[in-house]
Amino acid sequence: MADLEMPAKTHGVGVFLELRRRLQSGLLIVGKDVAKSPADVVVTGGDSSLNIRTPRGHLSLSLPAGVTFEQGSCVPTPAGESCGEELHFRLRISVMQSANEEASDSMMETLRAKETYCFYCQGCMTRLLEDRVFQRVLPLPNGNWNAIVDDWCCHPDPFANKKLLPRAEDCLLGDSFLLLARDSSCEQTLTEEVSAAGSEDSQVAKKPCRKLTLVSCKSCSSVLGEAVAAETLKLYITQVVVEPAVGDRKPEASLHRSLFLEKTVAARLLGLSTSLSTFHFSVQTPDGKAFLLLWLLNSDSITASVPETCVGGERSISSPALHSPSPGAARALKLLYTACSDTGIQQRDIVTSWEVNAIGHPVVLPLKVCEELLQVIDDSNSTLPASMRRMRSYEVAYLRL
Repeated sequence: MADLEMPAKTHGVGVFLELRRRLQSGLLIVGKDVAKSPADVVVTGGDSSLNIRTPRGHLSLSLPAGVTFEQGSCVPTPAGESCGEELHFRLRISVMQSANEEASDSMMETLRAKETYCFYCQGCMTRLLEDRVFQRVLPLPNGNWNAIVDDWCCHPDPFANKKLLPRAEDCLLGDSFLLLARDSSCEQTLTEEVSAAGSEDSQVAKKPCRKLTLVSCKSCSSVLGEAVAAETLKLYITQVVVEPAVGDRKPEASLHRSLFLEKTVAARLLGLSTSLSTFHFSVQTPDGKAFLLLWLLNSDSITASVPETCVGGERSISSPALHSPSPGAARALKLLYTACSDTGIQQRDIVTSWEVNAIGHPVVLPLKVCEELLQVIDDSNSTLPASMRRMRSYEVAYLRL
């Protein structure tokens, strides 16, 4: 039935691997198009690799530094309802703890005062702003701070109708954006266009249509953020690349768009989960409309998914790309998700429950970016074995860190 429900989104999975660093264990799934019985699968460990031998050939998956397979620990385990299509194995790993194991190279985690930074458009790597040396790099209150301000104050809201804006040499960090002052180069590199946020015929009468001044790259027309005040820019972290300024060094070529988006969002979700102790996120458009609901299950996964067509012959898969045809094992977040546009009865019940109970920390992104992110997550879901694609009424995905 799974193939009938989602025929356009799925394809044959040859080998799927998920290792858990904290549990020091793992799950290996081999499709029966690759091996007919557990006896056909032999798993051994190599130098920072996991070697899988099947009748179709030999597969060598590179593992992150410090992770090794415990020889002889791979044993068959019941595959449940998927026993007709999949072989399941449990295995053990050893993990050498590293001081920077949980370190993130997220822009939001690495920006520092008194250091010089360059800002580039992620789409075309055009330089957007003059080099900046921030005197202060400060976090903004979290996304729903104004909803609980009454709990802080015993008098009328002192922040009513006031925006928190940066000074000339400030960088203010929001959950998914940066606030910083314009400079003289903006006239040559940026364009502005007034656009409506929300619809005038919205069913929610309390949210009238408001205007946004969108800021775009003059070279490639990619929307980068908003002009929230005459001299203040709001740049989304999914749209810009920020690098330390080192001499005359030219910027490195940007990652492929979908990979950049995946890694940026994953790193930010992990950072917010750690700092706020929350695991539920509501990805919203600038008009406050929920687009995608995310439930972070764990952040210690190491995963690889190899299509059935790529299993065969002597090959070493060392590329860390999670959703490409030749993935290696890479760190990833495991998520449950549902799109708010899903019309299924169970999915509508989930969306209503999250709304009524105010579940989900808001993460605001432009509409186009929300759509891109949903595509990335759906693509991840399509690489999973049928038994792994759903949990309860949610769909499952992995975002690489």
